[in-house]
Amino acid sequence: MGTTDYDLLWGEATRAGRGRPSGLSRERIVAEAVAIADAEGLHKVSMKHLAERLGSGVMSLYRHVPGKDELVVLMYDSLMTGPLPLPEADHWRDVLRHWGFGVRDLFIAHPWALTVATSERSMGPGEAGWVDTMIGRLTAVGLPAELGLIAVLTVDCYALGAVRPEIGGAEGDTDFFQFLADPAARTRFPNLARLAEPGSATKTAMKDHYEFGLERLLDGLERFIESQH
Repeated sequence: MGTTDYDLLWGEATRAGRGRPSGLSRERIVAEAVAIADAEGLHKVSMKHLAERLGSGVMSLYRHVPGKDELVVLMYDSLMTGPLPLPEADHWRDVLRHWGFGVRDLFIAHPWALTVATSERSMGPGEAGWVDTMIGRLTAVGLPAELGLIAVLTVDCYALGAVRPEIGGAEGDTDFFQFLADPAARTRFPNLARLAEPGSATKTAMKDHYEFGLERLLDGLERFIESQH
């Protein structure tokens, strides 16, 4: 049976074998892979490219990571290995708002991670740590743990969808309405054409669109929570 992404995320990192130390570690490999993905895109991450960047043989990498699929899961979780910065807040809404923008900022900084987040994978210790911290903070300001988890996952799902147009898909810079550059398209889709004109609401900063949707989501959660009392 091969090593699963769960085993890699939750097991001990492979130790270097006998002989002269290579200077490689799983952490170093993952960090370099993240740097490549951030600068060049996830499609540019390969064991060969990594070996060249690390000054190592390709086969040496396989002592630490079985392959690219497993490496990508480790890369994603590594983005959340640090402590989750949260504001001092007395209301659950402020905590969830910060979470919503924190998730957005993560994908803005690492566009490739959106593809990984929406794929079938195991949750790693980094991601679990962030969610656990959120539940703890929400319970501290009065939300039951079960509702806190649902709220965190709901905001997370909103973020995954709402941030996609802002980063042009999984990793790119595609203009959402670029097809309207064609006069024929503007004639065919007159309502979209008006919305895409300079000065229209759709030309407002994408961050403002994101904030609008997040606030409406929090409005709904607030009404639901109030109805439970």
